[in-house]
Amino acid sequence: QVQLVESGGGLVQAGGSLRLSCAASGRSFSSYAMGWFRQAPGKEREFVGAMSRSGGNTYYVDSVKGRFTISRDNAKNTGYLQMNSLKPEDTAVYYCAAALSYLASAAYQYDYQYLDWGRGTQVTVSS
Repeated sequence: QVQLVESGGGLVQAGGSLRLSCAASGRSFSSYAMGWFRQAPGKEREFVGAMSRSGGNTYYVDSVKGRFTISRDNAKNTGYLQMNSLKPEDTAVYYCAAALSYLASAAYQYDYQYLDWGRGTQVTVSS
């Protein structure tokens, strides 16, 4: 089991940037694939992106491709979500999650693949 804590959320104007961090403690972070999800008010939680355990593979939902970048520093037990060119529709609570098992490429987008979750951090983008 790994404990996850997100930080870095806040209020930003459209077109601005934020970098979210996901600090992990407990079991070695390098053992986990990392996912980022978000949930806007009144909507279901949706996949944003993910990174494999080694960091060699990343996956993004189409709506954030070219704007968001996931990275990780296993030595620091921390993952990151760099968000650029933010839009009002990016407003949501953002969660990081960890999956211990090996995931096929198509599986990263499903939240049930992830056993450990942070509590989330609010991102609000004003127009």
